[in-house]
Amino acid sequence: MKNFKSHFTFSKQQRSGIFLLLLIILLAQGFYHLVLPKLMQTNQNFSSNSHEVSAFINQIDSLKAIEIENRKPKIYPFNPNFITDYKGYTLGMSNEEIDRLLNFRKQDQWINSVNQFQQVTKVSDSLLAKLSPYFKFPDWVTNPKPKQQIFNKSFSNTPKTEAQKLDLNSATATQLQKVYGIGPTYAERIVKYRHKINGFHSFIELQEVYGLTPEVIQNIKDNFSIKTPRSITKIPLNSATKEQLVTVKFIDYEVAHNIIEARTLRDGFKSLDELTKVKDFPVKKLEIIKLSLQLD
Repeated sequence: MKNFKSHFTFSKQQRSGIFLLLLIILLAQGFYHLVLPKLMQTNQNFSSNSHEVSAFINQIDSLKAIEIENRKPKIYPFNPNFITDYKGYTLGMSNEEIDRLLNFRKQDQWINSVNQFQQVTKVSDSLLAKLSPYFKFPDWVTNPKPKQQIFNKSFSNTPKTEAQKLDLNSATATQLQKVYGIGPTYAERIVKYRHKINGFHSFIELQEVYGLTPEVIQNIKDNFSIKTPRSITKIPLNSATKEQLVTVKFIDYEVAHNIIEARTLRDGFKSLDELTKVKDFPVKKLEIIKLSLQLD
C-alpha cells in the first residue's frame, strides 16, 4: 500500500508541471473548439470576397477594352482618290505614301483599282488588306456599262480656232450633240445645269454634269469657248469670315471652321492649293471652289 501511494506523491516542481500541462490542454481544447472555427469562417469569407473582387476587376477590364475599341477611328467606305493628309494619317498611311497619292492626283490621274492604289502609294500588303475592303469606286469603274449614246457622225477632228468656236453659254442642245461623246441625254444635262448656275464661268464646272468623262469635256473645249462667262465675286481667303466662306459652293460650316483654324496656324495661306491640307476639305472640288476665292 505504501508503494502504491508513492506513485501519487509529487514534488512541488512536478505538481507545477502537471498543472501547466493541464492548462495547456485546456487552452488547446478551447482554441480548437472556439477560436479555430471562427478563423476558418473568416478565411472562407475572405476567399469569397476575393472571388467577388476578381470578378469585379474582370468586369472593369472588359469595360475598358470596349471603351478603347469604341474610341478607335471608324472606317467607312470611301473613294481612295480623295484621301487627304488628315484622313491618310488616321488610316495609318505614312507621309511618304500620302504624298505619292497626292502627287499622282495633281497630274489629273485617277486610281481605279486596289492594285493601282498600291502601285502608286507603295503601301504594305498588310495595310492594303486592312484598307481595300473599304474602297468605293464610282459605278462606272466597278460596273462599266456599254455606251448607249448615239454619237453624231458629222464630228470633225479638225482643230477649230477661237473665232470658229461657239459660246458654250449660248449653245443649243443640237449644237452640243455635234461634239463626239455627247448624245441627246448629255446635251440636255449640260443645258439644264448651265441654266441652274446661270451660265458657265469655267470649263471645270462641266465636271458637275453627271456622266461627262474628262475626254468628253476636252472634246467640248475643242469645239466651244466660254465667251460670256458668269460673273463671280471672289472672296479673299485670308480675311474671309466663316459666314462668307459658307457662301462658296461645297464649303459648309465645319469646313469653313477648319479653314479659319488652318489659316491662323499658317499665318495665312500662301496658295489656294494649300486648302488641300485642311481637315475634311473636299479636295475633288478644289478647282471649282478656287473659282470663288482669291488670296488677299
